[in-house]
Amino acid sequence: MTHLGSLMTKCSRRSASNTFTRAGLSAADRRCSATRLPQFGISRFGITTIGQSWFAVAAAVVFALPLGIPATATADEPSETGRSETDQVEPVAKVDFARQVQPILAKRCYACHGPDEAEGGLKFVDKESAYAETDSGEFAIVPGDVDASALITRIMSDDQYERMPPEGDPVTPEEIEILKAWIAAGAPWSDHWAFEPMDNPKPPVVSDPNWNQHPVDAFIYDDLAAAGLSPNSPAKRSELIRRAYYDLTGLPPTIQQVKAFVDDQDPLAFEKIIDQLLDSDQYGVRWGRHWLDLVRYAETNSFERDSVKTNAWKYRDYVIDAFNNDKPYDQFVHEQLAGDELDKVTTESLIATGYYRLGIWDDEPADPLQARFDEIDDIITTTGQAFLGLTINCARCHDHKIDPIPQADYYSMVAFLADVTSFATRGDGATNNQIDVTPPDVAAQHQQCDADQKRVESAMHAIEQAGIAKMSAPDQRATEGKPKARQRVLNARLEENLDAQQWETYQGLVIEAKAIRKRRGALPRRETVMGLAKCEAKPEQTFVLFRGNPHSPADPVQPDFPKIFGEQPPSFPEPGPDATSAGRRRVLAQWMTQPENRLTARVMANRLWQFHFGRGIVRSSNNFGQLGTPPTHPLLLDWLAQRLIEGDWKLKSMHRLIMSSRAYQMSSSSNAQGESVDPDNQLFWRFDPRRLSAEEVRDSILAVNGTLNRQVGGPSFYPQMSAEVLAGQSRPGDGWGQSTQDQRNRRSAYIHVKRSLLSPLLTAFDFPDPDLTCEERFATLQPGQALSLLNSDFVHQQATALAVSVGSDQLTEPSDNPRIVRRTIRSVLQREASEDEVRAGDQLIQDLQNEFKLPRGRAVQMFCLSVLNWNEFMFVD
Repeated sequence: MTHLGSLMTKCSRRSASNTFTRAGLSAADRRCSATRLPQFGISRFGITTIGQSWFAVAAAVVFALPLGIPATATADEPSETGRSETDQVEPVAKVDFARQVQPILAKRCYACHGPDEAEGGLKFVDKESAYAETDSGEFAIVPGDVDASALITRIMSDDQYERMPPEGDPVTPEEIEILKAWIAAGAPWSDHWAFEPMDNPKPPVVSDPNWNQHPVDAFIYDDLAAAGLSPNSPAKRSELIRRAYYDLTGLPPTIQQVKAFVDDQDPLAFEKIIDQLLDSDQYGVRWGRHWLDLVRYAETNSFERDSVKTNAWKYRDYVIDAFNNDKPYDQFVHEQLAGDELDKVTTESLIATGYYRLGIWDDEPADPLQARFDEIDDIITTTGQAFLGLTINCARCHDHKIDPIPQADYYSMVAFLADVTSFATRGDGATNNQIDVTPPDVAAQHQQCDADQKRVESAMHAIEQAGIAKMSAPDQRATEGKPKARQRVLNARLEENLDAQQWETYQGLVIEAKAIRKRRGALPRRETVMGLAKCEAKPEQTFVLFRGNPHSPADPVQPDFPKIFGEQPPSFPEPGPDATSAGRRRVLAQWMTQPENRLTARVMANRLWQFHFGRGIVRSSNNFGQLGTPPTHPLLLDWLAQRLIEGDWKLKSMHRLIMSSRAYQMSSSSNAQGESVDPDNQLFWRFDPRRLSAEEVRDSILAVNGTLNRQVGGPSFYPQMSAEVLAGQSRPGDGWGQSTQDQRNRRSAYIHVKRSLLSPLLTAFDFPDPDLTCEERFATLQPGQALSLLNSDFVHQQATALAVSVGSDQLTEPSDNPRIVRRTIRSVLQREASEDEVRAGDQLIQDLQNEFKLPRGRAVQMFCLSVLNWNEFMFVD
């Protein structure tokens, strides 16, 4: 505590900056956070010497609690319903059933009045059931009559025995007003928005000419104006270029790049920056990582042994290359789902089928059949959520509780994938998942070497056996032991037990064997990739499983699309005698990417928006179903989805479209009106600031100290792990290799992802669980992050490298301190230091030397460490 407390006293910054505002949290969130994290506890450690660092609040909790510092209560304490007494609910003028009402019914009522339960004879799953008379003679919903609707009476009741729902969170006042307005308007009922065909809306015409020039801006402004809000002014150019660099590459710009953009008067300067970043190979590293989150990318199998998935890294490189090459998204989908079934099968498309091999796999299951269906369910889960935004997996054991997806639909999807074999056949792991993609001419030469070697070994073995037959009994027994023992006997006794002709022939074979080995060594190595190496061309019949039990098959099913799409059943070509797959997955992939599909383009357009703005138009980007979050801008979402399709599914043009809007280029600053009307920024009246992601934290540290290796592609590397971390494995250190320092300086996307041994630094900054599809990263602020950046060996090593990069070994006099401070801030924050920062940094280095008796080199390194912990470095505006 003494060391860390002293460092925090000297190495903190930005007292004027509120950590939670920087995190982009709502006003309500900040109030709750202030209660949990006592702000005055920070000054207890003198943290305002230079200012408040981003980690100060989180770290204060660690030290404040043992000292008995009390948590303060907010002035406006929320009630049990989550609202203060002074809060007022605005009346709802117009209600959209699918986007506003249905999610409330699903969340609050389905547990007792849903697909499986109809307490009191009431269900809210369809119009007829919801409007019907209940067992008690009441009507839950009386269109046009709020007072006569028992639904409103029950959810507003003060009687705990009458109030609904009886358990869980009560219906909020906002939700009550929505339900009232809906019933008053006649309770119109419609299908869920995501299950309706896409619209192709025209951008609205808005009053502000500046916001009428770009379609995206028109949609955003229209909703803001309806809410009485105005959009923020443009961001500073220095903020905007940093935002663009991180969004498209995950790396910061240099100070020279920032200055050049700030001084560039060309009206197309920002568009040029976007093009440059999209052309950079670092773009694929950044955006490929988003996709790897979705498909639960890892390079090991999990479970106790957590063995390596050979060549899994080639799938990662395929994804990164696909983004860099602007591969059309529909082709990207086809290759992953059916890369082995396309008209033109390539090495690239075969690598893409590694998608099916990324999940966890138990190499020693207690119930092999159950494990096999768990493996299939993992694929169904990921495919449904990542590509379609549907939780089809919820129908494995019974009809979906919320969405209209019967259990038969789940097993119809299983039937589409019935030819997909397990990751491995027990005892022969390579058969199912390793595909030989060696070029034909090289493969032919390897095959000739194999044939020649087999011929020579067979001839040698025959002669050896003839000689062994004449040996003494002890020597004969020795040849039956280990290979090395056998060879020792042959070397010592074979010649004397052969005639001259046999020995001469044998010697010739030995020479020929050496020549074959030499010939093979001169050949390029065989190349294998992880993917669908073996499929079942004529898979067995698929059955609905009673309660999901693989030992209880029920009705047979055929491959079919979910009923909610209203599609005709698919047809499939009959597999020929030489077929290597059933051909079903290709039909599935083509259906997913047909322009009429209601979800695929919407889901991907939403993800593009999400990764640019910090959250999607649909926040639950893996769940467009009824328990997902309704879109805040449904017309904009459909418009973007249509642009994606019309643009041949190219993603780079979508980046240009979104980033060229005023909405993307807005300032992230707050204002009273926006915080009051829309504290969660649902309507995008400002740009949400964000904390750097796990990979961005590590990569940025390497980038600013000049040690980042920007090599793209190739096998993964192993970062240095402490003995304590390695000890957490069942077999400490097993499967964790050594890499050169140059390799360890590569971008974090190339770290070997071992499921049982994730990088502690990345984990502290919310690296996702690779066992499951991850739709969105958490962005927490917690003490483990502060402790990692203050105390980890990695960060201290990088702070030393930063000190070297700013010339500290030549700047050895106290009078050189200001130059060190200026150079450090210029490198880390891509701007010039203020005079206050120079004075404070100079004083810190002197204090560390004089008061704490640190050597000068260590004092400079500690200053560099402090700058790497500043808010400005850790957040993007």
